[in-house]
Amino acid sequence: MASEQSILLVGGNGFYGRALARRLAASGQEVHVVSRSTAPGENDGIFFHRGSQDDPAVMRPLLERCPVLVHLASTSTPGSSARDPVHDTMYNVLPAARLLGIAAATPPARVLCVSSGGSVYGNPARVPVDEQAPLQPLSYHAAGKVALEALFQAFAHAHGTSLAVLRPSNLYGPGQDLRSGFGLVRTLLERALRGEPVEVWGDGSAVRDYIYIDDAVAACERLIGQPAATGVFNLGSGRGTSIAEMVELVARATGRQLGVVCRPGRGTDVQAIVLDTERLQSVTGWTVRVGLEEGLEQSWRWMFTPRV
Repeated sequence: MASEQSILLVGGNGFYGRALARRLAASGQEVHVVSRSTAPGENDGIFFHRGSQDDPAVMRPLLERCPVLVHLASTSTPGSSARDPVHDTMYNVLPAARLLGIAAATPPARVLCVSSGGSVYGNPARVPVDEQAPLQPLSYHAAGKVALEALFQAFAHAHGTSLAVLRPSNLYGPGQDLRSGFGLVRTLLERALRGEPVEVWGDGSAVRDYIYIDDAVAACERLIGQPAATGVFNLGSGRGTSIAEMVELVARATGRQLGVVCRPGRGTDVQAIVLDTERLQSVTGWTVRVGLEEGLEQSWRWMFTPRV
């Protein structure tokens, strides 16, 4: 990135946010992270603030200080939102709307809204799918992401803000916490480590696009540093891998066989999604650098790294 600037990461204490914060701080940026689950203070040059994105007391001084806002906050997955149409509205959409209300007093010059390329397209007519494909959310989680995109687009139009909407596919890699419903790769690696079988929803034929965390962070970094890059950008590897294939790849990377227990499929799960990233590549110069096999091997090695 070019010159030093203050960057605010909202919901920056998750897998993606932590990795992005480290990269930005290492490149000389002043990084502020707001999260309801973080301990306040400074660590490794990153300033952490505990609070909600819709709390004016927390957000106003940070928005006044930071000309760049990256929104990563999310509390659900397609599976977790399946039976609760209210959750995403109450805990994701409404807080973001209130945040934008606070930001209206001092609009950021640059905003990056992180959405979900793995869910907002539903089951597209063909893959890879580009940014012009219709949005067909199958879950309340995906519907919430579509609503968030619309809110940020309206805010950018009203205030002349430079906005990029990033639609990442399935992230994986070192540093990913084990959380129920979050991250097939991380779950498979944990099961391999423990010698336990893994539960799979459906017959294992569902196809996903997996992107290594370092490549995902590099995409964010390029978009933050190129304010002329506006609009919607897919972020993925461009490679589709079925769940059954991923089980085999993880077995190969770990040298351990994985038992699979199949559960009935869920209607909220997309059957096949692979993202076309030509726009991101042509506009920013970003490209995939870590292939799936290499990424799985690095992730497996990380499983044995002592946690500090």
